[in-house]
Amino acid sequence: MPHRKPDKVAQLQKYIASHGLKWTSQRSVIVNRFFAPPHRHYRLEEILEKCRREDASISYATVYRTLIMLVEAGMAYQRHFGKGQSLFEPSGSHHHDHLICTDCGAIVEFENQTIEKIQEMVVKKHGFKLTHHKMELYGLCAKCQKK
Repeated sequence: MPHRKPDKVAQLQKYIASHGLKWTSQRSVIVNRFFAPPHRHYRLEEILEKCRREDASISYATVYRTLIMLVEAGMAYQRHFGKGQSLFEPSGSHHHDHLICTDCGAIVEFENQTIEKIQEMVVKKHGFKLTHHKMELYGLCAKCQKK
């Protein structure tokens, strides 16, 4: 199992056992593909396609249930970037925000410490204890602007 991180597998196996579920070879394939570099946002269909190259019997439902299990276990995020489609990305990596093209659907991840500091100031000013946040900016990417 060269692609998966042992800590991720152990974390998921613990979650599965605590919920009375079983670790299966299909779940192993899905977890391997999902956590294999490069880490990015995946449509469920992309993960399914990659997994079926290794095990043709893996179903859409099995991939979906496994991805939702990863979300529930805190190991993945399910994102909704417009157009009604869910995308999944591994959690635990660095915090980042998103630029989303409303035409082609391209997603650009970015980090900006000034924005983060401003958010911290706003939270403090209003007496909030921040638990999490996300920033999504929608517009047209450079390629789509040229169309």
